[in-house]
Amino acid sequence: MLLHTKILFYFMKSSVDIKKIAKETISFELDAIKKLDSSINDVFVSVVNLIFNSKGRLIVAGIGKSANIANKLVATFNSTGQPAVFLHAADAIHGDLGNIQDGDVVMCISKSGNTSELKALLPFIKEMGNKIVALTGNTASFLAKESDFTLDVSVEKEACPNNLAPTSSTTAQLVMGDAIAMSLLACKDFSDKDFARFHPGGTLGKRLSLKVSDILSDSCKPQVEYNSTISDVIIEISQKRLGATAVIRNHKLLGIITDGDLRRMLEKRKSFSTLFAKDIMSSDPKIIAGDSLAYDALQIMEKNSINQIVVMDNSKYIGILHMHEILKQGVL
Repeated sequence: MLLHTKILFYFMKSSVDIKKIAKETISFELDAIKKLDSSINDVFVSVVNLIFNSKGRLIVAGIGKSANIANKLVATFNSTGQPAVFLHAADAIHGDLGNIQDGDVVMCISKSGNTSELKALLPFIKEMGNKIVALTGNTASFLAKESDFTLDVSVEKEACPNNLAPTSSTTAQLVMGDAIAMSLLACKDFSDKDFARFHPGGTLGKRLSLKVSDILSDSCKPQVEYNSTISDVIIEISQKRLGATAVIRNHKLLGIITDGDLRRMLEKRKSFSTLFAKDIMSSDPKIIAGDSLAYDALQIMEKNSINQIVVMDNSKYIGILHMHEILKQGVL
């Protein structure tokens, strides 16, 4: 018996074709975002005010790719001070409906607005008395009709050449959600300090919360007197291993000597037996307060192409911070 097997052949597109496809995708999604401008209206303002004035949380529900967008938006809302919970529409009708509490606002995201899960879910939410906000691409849908507020996130076409894979539509949903989140952030007067409070870990958290004093130890305080010999300077820099030392007189900071200062001195002079710390120091070192952010110290160093910065507490010298100590903390 002869078996006929259908063989599919796939051919790699040329670099020109790939670039064209990518640019068309971006163009489609840009058009979808631009179209959202008409949806920023009085209804949008009402939605922001509803969530802002709510005594509960924001429940963000969806199914399929819209559920993925809902999950991301929940993360954004939570990180910017708006308590939010993700609710999968399918799971909601199988027990997770209990996540919705009195005072919660429910935001449902759906391209069609007519999925069977939403049709089963919405009547129960309405019975519970919670306000419903729809983000949908179909303003004539079941979701739109059953919601208290509807935001239009419709798109003319998906970026997918078959007009099937959610691309432009999910981008529109995401951007509309971000617009709501940023509006709420402004209403709450959410500052960088608030942001740091919600992001204590990771690079962002450290940038916004890690202080110079947190990483400055007692061993980071190299210093010599203004009349110290160059030999004493070299020994102090070598022992403290920070590539620099402060120059002190009567307990007051006069300047700083770095490895670079020593190299430049040796290039100019064969003997340094008659030189003292005051003769080769830089009298205008970069300074930062101990309670300043380590990230700010790093920026000063990068801007001035230096590896060390002098740390002061009011007018008192408390140490030298090396760039490597900041980088070891994972600030970048």
